Amino acid sequence: MEFIDMDRLRARTDEIRTAFRAQRPFHWTMFEGFFKPDKAEEVYNSYPAIGEGTWDGTTYIDQKNKFSKTVFEPGSVMDRAFKELNSPELLGWLEEISGIEGLEGDDKLFGGGLHQSITGAFLNVHVDYNFHPDTKHHRRLNVLVYMNKDWKDEYEGHLELWDLTGAEKRLLGKVAPLFNRCAMFETNEISFHGHPKPLRTPPGVNRKSLATYYYTATRPEGEIAEEHNTVYVNTEGVGGQVKRFSSGVKAFLERINKA
Repeated sequence: MEFIDMDRLRARTDEIRTAFRAQRPFHWTMFEGFFKPDKAEEVYNSYPAIGEGTWDGTTYIDQKNKFSKTVFEPGSVMDRAFKELNSPELLGWLEEISGIEGLEGDDKLFGGGLHQSITGAFLNVHVDYNFHPDTKHHRRLNVLVYMNKDWKDEYEGHLELWDLTGAEKRLLGKVAPLFNRCAMFETNEISFHGHPKPLRTPPGVNRKSLATYYYTATRPEGEIAEEHNTVYVNTEGVGGQVKRFSSGVKAFLERINKA
């Protein structure tokens, strides 16, 4: 592998698998050093600005100031990095970690690819869409690799993982989006996650990540639900309602201006 540090990942397989499978009510973990150190620097230095190429920055009620890019020049750094993220070698390792057999990548990077968020950005807590729109295969696992140097807690932007299976909402954990850190978690009907607190980054500092999602042709019968899009929840009370209203107004104005 050119980019992914498979030697390091294989050496830590037992540790990462144990941490992943120990989490309840859904499995997740995080670890450092996903890319080889020199290749992490190469990805970081090749990360395009929002003004470069085509980015989708559509605003929604539950998502604001987030941009995504899924098409890259053939043979470019990003093209090669995402090919490794969808490679049989990594898929085999992810199966060892997760226990999910028959994982498939997605060359089209639907919903994934490069993500970049600017000041004020948020993505409310949610469970993901559960079927790929083209293959109709089941979405099973998310892998996020962060590309942010010198990130400070005061910037917010932490990935939050939530348990909403009980009477009260419970925050399971927070993951700071630090440079070359990987977060991975299974996707099902209870894997609620997001970064709901708006970014408070200074000018020129954006939240950057590479996102890949993995699928299987089938899944356990007890986990199958009717096809649905992303399902959002409010974990922030009145403040969350105000935030959604403001974002909804921005989304409405965007669509009026495009009409």
